Amino acid sequence: MDLRNPVDLTQALIRCPSVTPEEGGALTLIEQVLAPSGFTCHRMTMREAGTPDVENLYARIGTDGPHVCFAGHTDVVPVGDAAAWTHPPFGGVIDGGMLYGRGAVDMKGGIACFMAAVLRHLVAQPRRGSISFLITGDEEGPSVNGTMKVLDWMAERGEKLDAAVVGEPSNPQVLGDEIKIGRRGSLNGDLVVAGRQGHVAYPHIADNPVPKLARIIDRLSSTPLDAGTPDFQASSLQFTVISVPNTASNVIPAEARAKFNIRYNDLWRRPKVEAWVREQCAAAANSINAEYRVSFSGTGEVFLTQPGPLVDTMVAAVREVTGRVPALTTAGGTSDARFIQAYCPVIEFGLVNKTIHAVDECVAIADLESLTAIYERFLPRFFATA
Repeated sequence: MDLRNPVDLTQALIRCPSVTPEEGGALTLIEQVLAPSGFTCHRMTMREAGTPDVENLYARIGTDGPHVCFAGHTDVVPVGDAAAWTHPPFGGVIDGGMLYGRGAVDMKGGIACFMAAVLRHLVAQPRRGSISFLITGDEEGPSVNGTMKVLDWMAERGEKLDAAVVGEPSNPQVLGDEIKIGRRGSLNGDLVVAGRQGHVAYPHIADNPVPKLARIIDRLSSTPLDAGTPDFQASSLQFTVISVPNTASNVIPAEARAKFNIRYNDLWRRPKVEAWVREQCAAAANSINAEYRVSFSGTGEVFLTQPGPLVDTMVAAVREVTGRVPALTTAGGTSDARFIQAYCPVIEFGLVNKTIHAVDECVAIADLESLTAIYERFLPRFFATA
């Protein structure tokens, strides 16, 4: 295996069956590549009751600043129906200029490009500052025992980050389409409406919570939070689960439940979002005499990395390699950038995301070479401007 060849590295990583939260040999492979090149590697297993144990890797070369961190994850989603794949999902097969396998774009290919670019940079350039890799095995899982806890561990050691690049597949169509410079906040909610169980033939002596839940859902779903901002699309509340603990069609249930998620822009912070939800629930409940409770769990705060040295340097590298000027966007779901943003400016730039989580996930060989070239050009520019 050529350690500076992103195709070889991607194939080797794909062949590690690291379905979350299993390490599958992927972090071991990365450590075996980085340690002989001068990186100090720390393998750590993070634990918390009620969640799977997760292995993580932090590797750094250099002790002074500026310090840029490449962040990503080796865990992958399950393959689904393996028989539906054209090539074995952990085979790393090349066919027609495409490399097939689970994790090819999300995001073992991105990690391989990170590694190849950094190893090439260390050979070609006098080293200045520090470069590190923060690689977790918990991004596709609960995201409890991964990046967030490694960052806490780094802070306790006095590790300071000046910038970070997350290699999530950020491009919707072609390499160079988009750089993610922020993400909306994400908040989960659980809504429970209480009733009184009874026979459907005698509704006057029961209290049906289902229509009451529907009324509250309607108000929350139909009341806009905002119209968007210059940097973010409109905030959105979406119900995802409605359930009633009842299997009999002739019984009015004792309660009805619903789950929802809110993706909110920079007009909001979590306490303000929670207050808005409580106000809407109270208004709807008061009009129908509903007894309810609502609770929240957060997955990430909204953030925005303003254009500056980090963003401008990546834009220049993308334009030089691809000829495209990438759009600076904040759309899409969440990533581990939501944790890193509390420590340093962070952007996301990686491969094309057309096949993420799909059967026959694949990446173009040409894109692996081009993304590596982009990271190669980014590094000396970063150290020259940081």
